[in-house]
Amino acid sequence: MDEGNGGPRRAGEVAVIFASTRNGADAAGYDAAAAAMDALAARQSGYRGIESVRGPDGAGITISYWADEAAAIAWRDQPDHAAIRERGRGLWYDRYRVTVCTVVRDYAWCRA
Repeated sequence: MDEGNGGPRRAGEVAVIFASTRNGADAAGYDAAAAAMDALAARQSGYRGIESVRGPDGAGITISYWADEAAAIAWRDQPDHAAIRERGRGLWYDRYRVTVCTVVRDYAWCRA
């Protein structure tokens, strides 16, 4: 999992979980758009980090973290993000689901 730029999650942060299945179309275009969206999200007020993983079958999960619900909604409604979302529906994804939740607690473990 890509640790993104985030340390421990704080109670009250909003996690936006994007579970998707890519169809393999236009891999270079997808990679460029994903990099652009990562950079754009990082510049948004209230952004707290991102974690992402994708399997060889195209199934993936990306979790973006936001300071609060208002910041998460602002990201959802950001015009460039909305345009890429529409492009993804038309070209890159077979399906996706977005789940928004609030962080209650966070802890981690890592083998040395």
